[in-house]
Amino acid sequence: MGLLRSFFLLNYPTNGLRAIKLAAGACALAAMAFLSACTGNDGNASPAPQSGSSIVMSADGKTLYIANGDTNTVSVVDAKNRKVEKEIAVGKEPRELALSSDGSTLFVTCRYANSVEWLDIDKGKVLGTLKTGIEPYGIVLSPGGKTLYVTNYRSGTVSVVDAEKRSVLKQVKAGANPRAIAISADGGKLYVSDYLTSGTSIFETASMKLLSDKTLAPSPDLPDRKKSQGTPNTVEQLRLTPDGKSLWEAHLLTNTDTPVQFEEVIFPALSVVDAGTGEEEPKSRKELFKAIDVKDKLGKTIIVSNPTDVVFSADGKKGYALMGGSEDLLVFDLARGGRAGQIIHHLPGDLPIGMVQSKDGGKLYIHNASSHDLTVVSLPPADEEGGQARVDGKPLPLIAKDRLNPQQRLGKTLFYSANSDEYPLTGSNWMSCASCHSDGEVDQLSIMTAKGPRNVPSNVLAFDTGLFMWDGSRDDFGDYIHTVQGEMGGLSDVDPAKPLPAEAQGAFDALEAFMRMPDAFPVPQSPYRTEDGQLTEEAQRGKAIFEGKAQCVTCHASDVMTDSVLATGEDGKLTTGNTGFLHDVGTVNGADADYAGDARGAFKNTRQRGLFDTPTLRGVYATAPYLHDGSAPTLEDVIARAGDEHGLTSKLSPKEIKDLVSYLKQIQ
Repeated sequence: MGLLRSFFLLNYPTNGLRAIKLAAGACALAAMAFLSACTGNDGNASPAPQSGSSIVMSADGKTLYIANGDTNTVSVVDAKNRKVEKEIAVGKEPRELALSSDGSTLFVTCRYANSVEWLDIDKGKVLGTLKTGIEPYGIVLSPGGKTLYVTNYRSGTVSVVDAEKRSVLKQVKAGANPRAIAISADGGKLYVSDYLTSGTSIFETASMKLLSDKTLAPSPDLPDRKKSQGTPNTVEQLRLTPDGKSLWEAHLLTNTDTPVQFEEVIFPALSVVDAGTGEEEPKSRKELFKAIDVKDKLGKTIIVSNPTDVVFSADGKKGYALMGGSEDLLVFDLARGGRAGQIIHHLPGDLPIGMVQSKDGGKLYIHNASSHDLTVVSLPPADEEGGQARVDGKPLPLIAKDRLNPQQRLGKTLFYSANSDEYPLTGSNWMSCASCHSDGEVDQLSIMTAKGPRNVPSNVLAFDTGLFMWDGSRDDFGDYIHTVQGEMGGLSDVDPAKPLPAEAQGAFDALEAFMRMPDAFPVPQSPYRTEDGQLTEEAQRGKAIFEGKAQCVTCHASDVMTDSVLATGEDGKLTTGNTGFLHDVGTVNGADADYAGDARGAFKNTRQRGLFDTPTLRGVYATAPYLHDGSAPTLEDVIARAGDEHGLTSKLSPKEIKDLVSYLKQIQ
């Protein structure tokens, strides 16, 4: 069924597949009774901790507000009648929401519009727009409703915004890529996570003084590679417990020193940090095969992947985790050892990223970001012993019209999903494309491969920059069947030496259709440029050095800044047989190995160790670490070790190097 699923979804996107997932979810078990700390306890209760989210609820519990990411709208939903009352057009890529104290105004971060928008809910229109930084993402409102706090993903800042005057009061540095955000119940502390490094910054809101800035600890290596271990990364959400004492973070662990293989590299985790000190509570971390270990009917552990959200019961005795990759909902009994005890496996809907509970505690509303619908789960009464949670009805469509065509939508779903029972590209629910290519780009890590350590590349401009892979050993997107089989555990019955079966080819075509969209993974705007987006004087001097004295432009040529686009054959098409644009730039290391080619390339796409394809420099500031093995932490390190093999840099003065790096950081 999994292999054919891509064609079913492409041709019947709203019919039989939803029924399949609904049936799977309805049969699964979970016992949950909680009140989301994200939305408060009830209309008369004291304020609760808040976290940024793609779904929020009105104070009376009657209305839901949901950010429909890639369709550029916000849906207003009647929660009781499960009806979309209105769909409001907003700026590009709305991500998270905050609701004003009186419930009349909705604040929305519009990631690719670089703005926060104010929406009049009754009139269903945008009241105003404020530029906060590059790619605003997370947003929370102070308990009094006067101040907004916004994370700017590319700018590396938090904007403090006057919610009434719609003006930025202050910009505060908060790591390199701040995303998830939370605020204490009294509004005194602000919590911000760095998406890629798993750093957690704690600020005192009165002064925005940094109180703590610590990074989650790696889980130690274990002899059994199939057990949870690795470096924390890709923090999707922060949630404070109801008592405000602990902060939970939903993230991945990546095992970087094990040859990449789907069961041994990517693991889900929920880490716990002391909200007062910022110190991690290592014994409290929830990991696969440890605290996350729920069995199916045959006694086999159910694999879950890519955590996206976590909330708590009002009394703090239960914790609930949403797994966006495997599309699962887990329940943790925090009063009885803290292990996961129940699961709703494969919720209906694609890419669940946020959830909120009804005020009466009887319903759980889950936002699915790729299928653009709302899954409702009925919860048992809090005093019912052994009660089961069940999927309640079909998912509610949230949008009137999808901006993506069916093939593009399928491609996006495939890119982010690790649901092996529904999709063909991944094995045993372990990992998706996005598990390594975080949000489609980089995870700032290097993984071990048969060729040696390889820095995870970005998918920005992937189809415009020539050959694929660091060694240029692939010239067709279908060649990634080797990645799917060898690293992700999917399509195991396909012979890669033969033309791909129609079903598999359809999946790759859908992925390509999505990834080719200009706004699927846009080139990152540089925060190092002037306020009006121009090169600084320093960068202008660096550009002259880049194109002149250093001769970087010799290889980093054309609009896409790589000569790999020239690796064509007599027919004008890209070919791995043209090795004239592979380069030895002196960066080979002892772990690198020759490549004997692969079945898709008829074993003619062999590669000599030390020869590499030229990567694009568009948005290069956002792709650290650098070089094929990630051995250069900064661009300065790249130049320092380059000599004259990697551009003519040996005779550059310190000032010229500074100017050159300034230019590199501003290329977009």
